[in-house]
Amino acid sequence: MALKKYKPTSPGRRGAMGYDFSTLDKKKPEKSLLAPQTTKVGRGSAGKITTRHRGGGVKRRYRIIDFKMNKFDIPAKVRAIEYDPNRTSFIALLVYADGEKRYIIAPEGLKKEDTVIVSENAPVRVGNRLPVRKIPVGTFIHNVEVIPGKGAQMVRSAGSFAKLMAIEGRFAHVSLASGEMKIILADAFASVGQVSNIDHNKVVLGKAGRSRWLGRRPQVRGTVMNPNDHPHGGGEGRQPIGLKHPKTPWGKPALGKKTRKKNKRQIVRYRKRDEDTAIAAS
Repeated sequence: MALKKYKPTSPGRRGAMGYDFSTLDKKKPEKSLLAPQTTKVGRGSAGKITTRHRGGGVKRRYRIIDFKMNKFDIPAKVRAIEYDPNRTSFIALLVYADGEKRYIIAPEGLKKEDTVIVSENAPVRVGNRLPVRKIPVGTFIHNVEVIPGKGAQMVRSAGSFAKLMAIEGRFAHVSLASGEMKIILADAFASVGQVSNIDHNKVVLGKAGRSRWLGRRPQVRGTVMNPNDHPHGGGEGRQPIGLKHPKTPWGKPALGKKTRKKNKRQIVRYRKRDEDTAIAAS
């Protein structure tokens, strides 16, 4: 999808870029596949803020996405490619041969009136879904299952893809865009192709108001706060951090502290930044 540049009618519009919706189908979302959605404004089940800088934003309705895609051997026709305000990728409205409608993550290159199918013996074509062991090595895949039957858990955001590197017995080696190599079960299902909306990372908001529409509230730097509000705060004029390592407002290590759980059984090769850390530690 091509992006469009806005005319520089104001300082906020100068340099701003957004989606060119002319390439999408202009229709209302399928009513039977909508669900009400209330914003949590960053609060967890206890009512306490667990994610800061969240709140406001435009009202959205949730599109129910079929991540399991468990209608086997029934062809479906693509009725429309639509925008989804709840995710970075576009979505495709499928109408199955038995009349049922479902939304899926739209892969790049899928067009209106195309046919997709979920099957053990589906042809290797963009949008089709089949077991990883039936997909040729070197193919780009998305909507990848980690546990067979649980539904897609990996490779779902705009422009992302994984590459099938090898199949050895019950397992398959999958290379992710981050450079990480993972092992998944060869019986897990995956969809062929790359996720749509490749240009999403090139969008330029241009002004603070567009961030607010997305539900992102302002972020204040710790160094401009008072000492009782943040470990970096206080001092006359501009001060450096003054601590050995940067801290969060609650004094926990930030910027570089490893928080990722180690799962060595699934990871064959780590992301480049993890590899660099391991080399430096050794």
